[in-house]
Amino acid sequence: MYNIRNTSIKNIPSIKEERSKILSRMGIETVEDIIKYFPKKYDDRRNIAKIIECVDDEKYCVKAKVLSKSFRTVRKNLNLVNVVAYDETGKLHITYFNQKYMYNNIKEEEEYIFFGKVKREYQKTSMTNPVTEKEERYTGCIVPMYKLKSGISQLVFTNAVKSALSYIDFNEEETLPSYIRKEHELCDMLFAYKNIHFPSDDYSLSLAKRRLVFEELLIFELGLLSKKEKNINNKGIKLTNLKIVEELADILPYELTGAQKRVIREIAKDMRDGKQLNRLVQGDVGSGKTIVAAATILMALNCGYQGAIMAPTEILAHQHYDEMSEYFKHFGYTTALLTGTTKKKEKDIILEKLKCGEINVLIGTHAIIEENVVFKNLAVCVTDEQHRFGVNQRGLLYKKGENPHFLVMSATPIPRTLALIMYSDLDISIIDELPPGRKPVKTIHLTEKDRKKTDNFILKELNEKNQIYIVCPLVEDSDDSSELKDAVSYHKNISEKFPDASVALIHGKMKSKEKDEIMLKFKRGEIDILVSTTVIEVGVNVPNATVMMIENAERFGLSQLHQLRGRVGRGNKQSYNILITDNESKATKERMKIMVDTNDGFKISECDLKLRGPGDFFGTEQSGFIDMKIADLMGDVKTLSEAMKTAVQILKNDPLLEKDEHKLLKENVIKMFSKPSFVQ
Repeated sequence: MYNIRNTSIKNIPSIKEERSKILSRMGIETVEDIIKYFPKKYDDRRNIAKIIECVDDEKYCVKAKVLSKSFRTVRKNLNLVNVVAYDETGKLHITYFNQKYMYNNIKEEEEYIFFGKVKREYQKTSMTNPVTEKEERYTGCIVPMYKLKSGISQLVFTNAVKSALSYIDFNEEETLPSYIRKEHELCDMLFAYKNIHFPSDDYSLSLAKRRLVFEELLIFELGLLSKKEKNINNKGIKLTNLKIVEELADILPYELTGAQKRVIREIAKDMRDGKQLNRLVQGDVGSGKTIVAAATILMALNCGYQGAIMAPTEILAHQHYDEMSEYFKHFGYTTALLTGTTKKKEKDIILEKLKCGEINVLIGTHAIIEENVVFKNLAVCVTDEQHRFGVNQRGLLYKKGENPHFLVMSATPIPRTLALIMYSDLDISIIDELPPGRKPVKTIHLTEKDRKKTDNFILKELNEKNQIYIVCPLVEDSDDSSELKDAVSYHKNISEKFPDASVALIHGKMKSKEKDEIMLKFKRGEIDILVSTTVIEVGVNVPNATVMMIENAERFGLSQLHQLRGRVGRGNKQSYNILITDNESKATKERMKIMVDTNDGFKISECDLKLRGPGDFFGTEQSGFIDMKIADLMGDVKTLSEAMKTAVQILKNDPLLEKDEHKLLKENVIKMFSKPSFVQ
């Protein structure tokens, strides 16, 4: 019997040296890794349809004979193969983009099976880039589809998974004890693995997915709850001289809100009692989390200790430095900024001063958790935009001191009940009040028909010397997503439309340094219009930006739209959020109405959960800070709640997971929480 955890993927016949290197870059080293690399979606190819039966915008398998074929080059890097196929009910027009080999592979008057999305328009039935088979190899079944890197095809990977599954012996140890499987009516491990990859039917797929999702969330909750139990028993640095918070409030040009005062009191109580602070502060965009973080660090500084703030991007680190260093300077404390672009000479000086205590507060990116960064007496750590950091990155910062207090902040509103489960290792404080006097952002829903109106509005804002964000769902044009706006083409178009304006482009494919330079220019007012993808979603404060226009708004989650809206309305001018959709369905109108009617991020997140189910709250592929293989922390809410209750019960009876039946659970907890995990 093989141990799948230790058997190399090189044992699989189809995986040679070159392919194993590609798989390694995907995090696949062992047979277990490939078995746990689950499909991202499935193609249902169980039924073959006649051409006349095909409905617009649905996927079908069609068996048809080729009538004719042609090939032409349209321009550089774009060629087309056009095929006309037919059955007894009609014709199917097929286009292959940049697949010249299909012209040679397909023979006239021979029959093929074409699988793809059907388009029916102008009495013409068509498919673009369909999967094409001569024999029914992948027809008549549910076919798994994996997210792969270049160099590994779906066919090669699927065959490798089939080989890997043959290594699982019926005697392979079950990770879930029988009492848990029985209580939650979960299928066994072998059935789950086989049917998650190659489901025999829809019901078998649902059983497999439920078992694997439950198992992953149980391991996740066992890790978090064990961590919290350890934190509860940890004694923190006792801070007693906390009067400085009142002095900070006196120098502010505004009054702290009741919510800010309440959260600061909760933080102060933990630290004054000698309890180690491990607290998540959740607050909507603009609720004033930054001043809460500054107050927390000042409490430590006033008692003779150091503080640290870690931000996910260089631009956000700069922003915190610019704002907070002024507060700390007022009380005689020194602040330094450390990022990946800090020059060596300057970095060496910072490290030396930090080590001897001459620098009181260090603000930076993940550069501050590098091994050579040493504090004299770190007492408070703050991480901003919690979901962008992995558990282990928090852990590395934590190790820079002797049981330092930890504050994590998030501007992504999550319903409280869900937050309590997702952040089981932390206490939670919520800033549920916005500072008085701030003008709410006005949200307007428009369609393509209103394009002239939006152009006139942009011109009016530019004439008033205001700045504008325009967000597109794609970076570049895509042949199969032609109806979506892409940032590269849009930037060219908007530059031509407003020739007197300074227009810049920013997207996720750019290098960090380039993105930061553009954002700094926008912040300084050197750029009038910033065309972007969602990379500008988090954190940056540009008070002069008054318009956030989002193209194809129906393609974004409500919580993501709310985050984007939060980039404007940060000054004293009236700001606007313009949502443009080209989909006029009832569901789209309902979702956009929610955005128009409320600015409350917590209400929006609850609506998002109800409407979207497994919604993408963070605008990232996985919601959360552990690299989940199959579970969705937002979508699988019910299962997450079940897993948490089960984890609580397990740890009550076996706090250290020492029983034999929990041995593999413990191994998997250690494995999950030992992997570096940083959501880009």
